[in-house]
Amino acid sequence: MSVSTLFNEGMADRLIRIIVGIIVIALVFVGPKTPWGWLGLVPLITGLVGWCPAYTLFGIRTCPLRKP
Repeated sequence: MSVSTLFNEGMADRLIRIIVGIIVIALVFVGPKTPWGWLGLVPLITGLVGWCPAYTLFGIRTCPLRKP
């Protein structure tokens, strides 16, 4: 398996996921203070890792393929 197949999120997609994840996690500490804010870990982790299982399932790829 090549390195390019390990990533399926582009940089803009990853940045948006990280920002949204941090904002949603902040809801645990500020605002409504509900445990639902911990769902922000999903976009945060997928943004940091660069791989989304749902993208793989649906065949979506926002990361440009690298040429060998």
